[in-house]
Amino acid sequence: MTPVRWGVLGASKFALNYMAPAIHAADNAVFAALATSSMEKAAPFQTWCPDLKVHLSYDDLLNDPDIDAVYIPLPNHMHVEWTLKALKAGKHVLCEKPIALKEAEFDHLIAARDATGLLAAEAYMIVHHPQWLLARDLVQDGAIGKLTHVSGKFSFDNRADTGNIRNRPETGGGGLRDIGVYVFGATRFVTGLEATDISARLRFENGVDVIADVQGRFGDALYSAYVSTRMHPYQDMSFHGEKGFIRLTAPFNARVFGEARVEVHAVGHTGGGMVTTHRFPADDHYKLQVQAFGHALRTGEAYPVPLEFSRGTQAMIDQVFAVGTEI
Repeated sequence: MTPVRWGVLGASKFALNYMAPAIHAADNAVFAALATSSMEKAAPFQTWCPDLKVHLSYDDLLNDPDIDAVYIPLPNHMHVEWTLKALKAGKHVLCEKPIALKEAEFDHLIAARDATGLLAAEAYMIVHHPQWLLARDLVQDGAIGKLTHVSGKFSFDNRADTGNIRNRPETGGGGLRDIGVYVFGATRFVTGLEATDISARLRFENGVDVIADVQGRFGDALYSAYVSTRMHPYQDMSFHGEKGFIRLTAPFNARVFGEARVEVHAVGHTGGGMVTTHRFPADDHYKLQVQAFGHALRTGEAYPVPLEFSRGTQAMIDQVFAVGTEI
């Protein structure tokens, strides 16, 4: 199978540390080009990818006939614009989350994807990780009985970094768009359901949400989650059923926050508690995401995280903003 030749739009820190190395390491991919405003910004990428072609504008990269697909790590408010431009230029697109800031913006993205016949998707990497595939299968196969409650927690503290795009309303900042996609989308992925009965309490600073405490339901299961960009770093997801519960210890930043583990707590045959721990010390969800994208691109098989899935998560974020009470 011919490897996918990738270009990256923008020399962001995240692209340098995570996604560009993942493209470089993926079995079916070549990190072929980078678009940035200066050769100085490209230099760190070239230390481990010396043959990298550097374009000094995004448009030049999109016009490069040697590039099959682009990864877009630009600030949030630029995602829709450059995804549409890349599709128009004939490139497949993997765009960093959130790919859009409002559910309605997905109309343009889906229409452009369908009109061009190209693959376009949000870089929602966690569902490519085997810990999430296992969690989904366990819940949906009834391993913990009827699901009764889901809880999600994700936080970090970036208050000191006042210039960060996550702290600026004009660049689509805020905790919900940055990390709410994980606690919301992960629950949708595992349960196969959409949230109802949503309520929320939100705290804002400088026009962006910094704490969001959200309640709702997924089917018959109650749901409780919080995300914050003003709290000590923490992450955890738990699915509690009538016959046991499942806990993911590093659900969103596997290997960075800690070893990815899926703990399955259940009642044993003797009535006592049993814990089975599944460990995933080495799996790289960024690399797995690139490989899944390339496989779908080359084979025509369905991509596991289509725009329609991402649209559902954005719809939930929009609803939290709509019903949330400011605190």
